[in-house]
Amino acid sequence: MEQATAARRHQHAKPTLRNARLGWIITAAASLIFLTSIASPPRLMDDVDAVQAQAARNMLASADWVTARLDGVAYLEKAPLNYWMMAVAYRIFGVHDWAARLPHALAVVLLCWVTYRFGRWAFDETAGFYAGIALSTCVGLFLFTRILIPDAVLTLAITGAVWALLRLLEPDEAHALRWSVMLGACLGVGLLLKGLIAAVFPVIAALAYMALTRSLFSGAAWRRLHLELAIPVALALAVPWSVLATLRNPPYFAFALHSGPGEYRGFFWFYFFNEHLLRFLGLRYPRDYNTVPRFWFWILNLVWIFPWSFYLLSARTLDYQPTSRAGRTRLMALCWIGAVMLFFTFSTTQEYYSMPIYPALALLVGSVLSNGGRWVRVATYALLATCAILFVALSTVLLSVWSIPAHGDISQALTQQPPEAYTLSLAHLGDLTLNAFAYLKLPLGLAALAFGGCALALVFSRNHIQRTVLVVAASMIVFFQAARIALVRFDAYLGSYPLAQRLQQSPPGQLIEADAYYAFSSVFFYTNRTALLLNGRINNLEYGSYAPDAPKVFIDDSQFVSLWTGDSRYYLLAYGADVPRVEQLVGHANVHVVAENAGNYLLSNHRLP
Repeated sequence: MEQATAARRHQHAKPTLRNARLGWIITAAASLIFLTSIASPPRLMDDVDAVQAQAARNMLASADWVTARLDGVAYLEKAPLNYWMMAVAYRIFGVHDWAARLPHALAVVLLCWVTYRFGRWAFDETAGFYAGIALSTCVGLFLFTRILIPDAVLTLAITGAVWALLRLLEPDEAHALRWSVMLGACLGVGLLLKGLIAAVFPVIAALAYMALTRSLFSGAAWRRLHLELAIPVALALAVPWSVLATLRNPPYFAFALHSGPGEYRGFFWFYFFNEHLLRFLGLRYPRDYNTVPRFWFWILNLVWIFPWSFYLLSARTLDYQPTSRAGRTRLMALCWIGAVMLFFTFSTTQEYYSMPIYPALALLVGSVLSNGGRWVRVATYALLATCAILFVALSTVLLSVWSIPAHGDISQALTQQPPEAYTLSLAHLGDLTLNAFAYLKLPLGLAALAFGGCALALVFSRNHIQRTVLVVAASMIVFFQAARIALVRFDAYLGSYPLAQRLQQSPPGQLIEADAYYAFSSVFFYTNRTALLLNGRINNLEYGSYAPDAPKVFIDDSQFVSLWTGDSRYYLLAYGADVPRVEQLVGHANVHVVAENAGNYLLSNHRLP
């Protein structure tokens, strides 16, 4: 029955969807969104964004491709492939912020194309196309690729691994050895991107799938996986770095289940115990992260997959019986989603931790849209209404701020939250005020145009699925360009590029930072300088600071006062809230403002000529 329906659907799709061109359409749509977004501005943000870029730069400069370092301190908590990709891009194109972004953008474009090919193999050409478009234009994939974290590349590796597993479990797979190598390669790459979860998610999904299809205890099914080939490939890719990192950062082995200040047990313990096991249990030290409440971690996926979440809600009408390739793929998608979401239900989470399920959600969306039916029409009407509401809301905000002048930068119109609030990825959304939108008139107008145009176009195309998909995709491409312009407006608030520029133009002097390294990390990237860290032995660099060979870059108040009141020139990067304390330590007359940006300061102990 399902195969007959698919055949009829193929015949219906032929006049409008040229199969040979669909892959190019997916690539073009993803490129319009992600490759155009690597341009600067917006520049690298403080915190994780610039930290990743600078760690890669340090690797390239030092020729140490094993141990990442920040400010000379060993930075042991992350796997290296993210840095390697950026370092290679620097080697080819030079050290630029856009070069740091390029490997991630290319990986996202490839992810969207792979999802299309996965859907084409599992369902049909049309469903694969819809899946690729849905992933390319969903909110979450754009939102969480604005920073240089490896999660999108990890998602690509997990998607490849799941597809390989599914193909290997098909009795009629003609290229089993090729897909076994692909499985091992994807697992190995994933291990080098984000550690053991890259293997945990596909393995849990596969075991659940095999249990549901009653093949968990089937010798034939296990033989089809060719694990004797896949596992060595994965280990050959991942193990050498782990061994070298262990040897270069002794002691070699420790197995303590306690993590605390002042303790140094080398790379092996910190990476595998502290960063994997203790983080999962919420016992990791330092506790420099927060967690999204479980309910919101689950429900927000409807936002991250928007605007396709309305169609996702119709996935309950699909057939998940493993009697056809399409049914087996849908069942695997559920196992895939369940593996990721259940794992993080019992661990700490950030908003973007669910990114590995986006391709699975997109495959279900593609299947729903390809099948058509009453619930697809209902979802289209719901999307039309939502776009109309968004148009009215955005237009209302735009009209409300139209006459409000926007002087200076947007930071003047934002509110500040307690410091602990910013341990979540999207915390800065809480800084917005109505007056802040006066600085966002152009992106507001573009966003209103995108959703208003989408609502209007859906009125005429709502009964034609292919046109509906193309209309929604085009509207989201316009919306993402509006979002990119908005990020440019936030440039000075989220990063410290103006302070870096001013520092570069100033007379030579030693740099000090009055906080953890992450606080002004974009200054370190754009100036390529190191700094003394005033009371900065906290958070991510704290563990590495206890290593026997750690550089003496951490200073306390008494050391700072001694340096600042001497004859040599020093510069200090400080939050505005910290300036009164600095003046109390060294005296108001010894503090000279060199530059100010979004309430943060570059200070000097001597007046500039």
